[in-house]
Amino acid sequence: MPELKALNVGPSGIEIAYERFGDPGAPPVLLIMGGGAQMINWPEGFCQELVDRGMQVIRFDNRDAGRSTHFSDAPVPDFTAAFAGDLSTASYTLSDMAADSVGLLEMLGIDSAHLVGASLGAMIAQMVAIEHPDRVRSLTSMMSSTGEPGVGQGDTSVFAKLGRPPQDRESFVEWHVRAMRIGASPGFEFDVAAATERAGRIHDRGYDVLGFQRQGIAVLATGDRTERLRSLRVPTLVVHGAADTLCDISGGRATAAAIPGAELMVLEGMGHSLPRELWPVFATHIAGLVDRADTSGARSAAG
Repeated sequence: MPELKALNVGPSGIEIAYERFGDPGAPPVLLIMGGGAQMINWPEGFCQELVDRGMQVIRFDNRDAGRSTHFSDAPVPDFTAAFAGDLSTASYTLSDMAADSVGLLEMLGIDSAHLVGASLGAMIAQMVAIEHPDRVRSLTSMMSSTGEPGVGQGDTSVFAKLGRPPQDRESFVEWHVRAMRIGASPGFEFDVAAATERAGRIHDRGYDVLGFQRQGIAVLATGDRTERLRSLRVPTLVVHGAADTLCDISGGRATAAAIPGAELMVLEGMGHSLPRELWPVFATHIAGLVDRADTSGARSAAG
């Protein structure tokens, strides 16, 4: 599918790059990717698994990622100050990113959608469900957490040895593949060829280190969502890898515990990644959730 650009999206009036797969009349599934990642981090093969199960799929670049608007003139995030309570260098919050997602749906003429978020993308999806509940038919929160400081913590110090990403394409690709190995799923084969190909595309579409940091400090500026998650009344699936070292499984357990009626699916051998072998598993469970949510919604409307 061709890459498209939506203009003047949401309250911030930003540009969002997106792609749309499948029948436009099928149930819409909005894929929201994580921190620093681009829409192409949702593999085309995974998108096709969803389409094959009767859904249309929309994936997009969040603000400060890929070919969507970058806030390059914003202050450089100061995480030391942020952890001490000074959030003055946060340019936006997850609420703003949630509004971007809703704005894209509006531009596409979609009143409500099934949300699937990964990592920081799941935090954004949670905020959409909290602040725009009428826009959400179902919620799938993958490898993420609630924002509560005591849960979901991972060992991100392993990235320090990587250093900053190189500028030239060949070195960047090598750097990015090393970075992907850190969060890879130990129970499944690491697809070097796919990771290499995707890293090249990420470089070509534009990788923004400070954009990643601006997204990250937005999480701190948003704070703990636990109590607000308790108010949700939306069919929810929480997916987490038992071997996730970047977002501890306690984050997934806390998310499922906070959202009434949420189903928790823990997958052995899965880390902070989307291994090819699990695409059919993810897609089947998401399709089941979509079907249950839409069936329930139709019954409610009829009643």
